[in-house]
Amino acid sequence: MTKRRPAAAARDVLDQLAEAEERTTLTVDGHELPVSSLDKPLWPGQGRRKGATKRDLLRYLTRVWPFIRPHLADRPIFVTRFPNGVTGKSFFQKHWEPAPPFARTVKIHSAVNDRDGDYLLCDNLATLLWLGQMAGLELHGWFSRTNPEPDATGRSRKFTGSEAALERSILNYPDFIVFDLDPYLYSGREGHGEEPELHRRAFVRVRSLALRIREILEGLGLVTFIKTSGRTGLHLYLPIVRDLDFDAARGVAETIARHVRQERPKEVTIEWAVRRRTGKIFFDYNQNSRGKSLAVPYSPRRHPAATVSMPLAWDEIERVYPTDFTIHTAPDLLEREGDAWDEMLDARQDLAQVLGAESAP
Repeated sequence: MTKRRPAAAARDVLDQLAEAEERTTLTVDGHELPVSSLDKPLWPGQGRRKGATKRDLLRYLTRVWPFIRPHLADRPIFVTRFPNGVTGKSFFQKHWEPAPPFARTVKIHSAVNDRDGDYLLCDNLATLLWLGQMAGLELHGWFSRTNPEPDATGRSRKFTGSEAALERSILNYPDFIVFDLDPYLYSGREGHGEEPELHRRAFVRVRSLALRIREILEGLGLVTFIKTSGRTGLHLYLPIVRDLDFDAARGVAETIARHVRQERPKEVTIEWAVRRRTGKIFFDYNQNSRGKSLAVPYSPRRHPAATVSMPLAWDEIERVYPTDFTIHTAPDLLEREGDAWDEMLDARQDLAQVLGAESAP
């Protein structure tokens, strides 16, 4: 695992945040970024785990920038914004018109709106901190990239004008297949209509399922990577060579999901109706679609304890719990122990060769 410490520019930002009053203008890599309400609480805390303010969030994003950057590079992103913290109302933001001068955007055609729109590419620290200033707490990146290097140099980079053009482009070819495991096992403390809260009994079961999926894929000669969702579930990533489009990738994920459901019918469901998920783990293979996303590695989440979506080594999974990883604890762990996903994006596997996936449903 590669160990990284904040570069001089990041250390300078951390110094500015330590000295700043409630409102200031940060200098970030030569860019000026006004920030405000730095001591506004965004997470309330839970039990012995303390909450966090906007200042804490900006410090966290600065410290993890070297680790999160590879997972944001060249990917259209959208965010979940919580203007009044995680206990208040939230909303998705996908389009940025206009974005600040230091932020890069890409125009992509939207079939829903039948027009081209600007999507953000977060490729510098100033952009990431700007999102934090706007209480963009949860960062969602596409599973595909605008850059065809190094494994898809023949693909189109035309993303505008029509749905057909987008389907022919490199953005229709994902870097990985994802397996999203979401336990619908209730603790009994949830309010009416609320989703299941994080609790240990459910996490033990979703962990057991993740290990089984890894075993199945290892039997096919495939390597997977795992991270906490930062909430109740786990995310498995299977890096692939970009010669499969999203339809084929989703077909592979569905095949695995149906196999696992058949093997464990009392534990696993692929049903969309929430009432039919109760008591089981929802295996969401439909996440493998262009424009859909999961929280990127190291993204903060809406859990009261300010948890983050934390990449793990497989030998860690049986001794950790999602609340071990918060915006307060994760930076020290990363700087001390390194990045468990340091090699993930370079671990591309040729599914067309291994599985004959070019003919997947």
